[in-house]
Amino acid sequence: MLVIVLSSCSSKQYQVLFQKKQSLTDSGYNTRDIVGEYRIRSQDILQVRNLQDARKYLINPSPSAAVNSNVLTDAGGTGVGGDLNYQVADDGTVILPALGHIQVAGLTRAEAEKAIEDAYKKNVLVNPIIEVKIVNLKVTMFGEVHSPGNLPLTKERTTLVEMIGTAGGLTDQANESDVKIIRGTEKDPKVILVDLGDIKSINDPRAVLQNGDIIYVARNKRANRTNNLQNVSTIVQPSLLLINVALIILTLFRK
Repeated sequence: MLVIVLSSCSSKQYQVLFQKKQSLTDSGYNTRDIVGEYRIRSQDILQVRNLQDARKYLINPSPSAAVNSNVLTDAGGTGVGGDLNYQVADDGTVILPALGHIQVAGLTRAEAEKAIEDAYKKNVLVNPIIEVKIVNLKVTMFGEVHSPGNLPLTKERTTLVEMIGTAGGLTDQANESDVKIIRGTEKDPKVILVDLGDIKSINDPRAVLQNGDIIYVARNKRANRTNNLQNVSTIVQPSLLLINVALIILTLFRK
């Protein structure tokens, strides 16, 4: 009977998600702290591609250009499988083939695409289509999820629920009402407490993840009790064994 009850509790773990109607809580966090679209910083790693690559499309290079549309895949950058990465220097510029230094720090991804595209269009290529991805953005997730660790932010406006899905979902020991997002600087960290029992947590802007966020999913009370019982059992069992041995010896001597 006890096994059936415990199994039932486990199977109902996900049935309480998005049922309550309470808002998110936080510590020292307000809507003014919500950061908009990510802006490129020094040391970021950019993946820059010309979608008008000659391997896919035939393009006539600019008459004044000495290079063709392979410019982004024939020189500079490091990467795997043809995707070339370029690191933003401390001065906020990135060095691109045939262009040299291009200022990108402080720009959004879309703004960087336009700046690079305009520079290539003006000096090198005819009708380039530039795609920029920021490949080093990540969050750290640990606690009661199936695959904790550092997880990349592969798209803009990634939500907490999506990232939990990427991490394999909650374990049956997770406390869905106690999910913490730790955000901010080392000197001024802020903690956002998310209750996944709240339907509003899906769309709340504070639950849209930002680069460097730390996400912790707490363990539920039932799992904590079980763990405490196991710890007590681990401590008590050797003592009980010694007592049993002593009783057996005492019984033998009395005979």
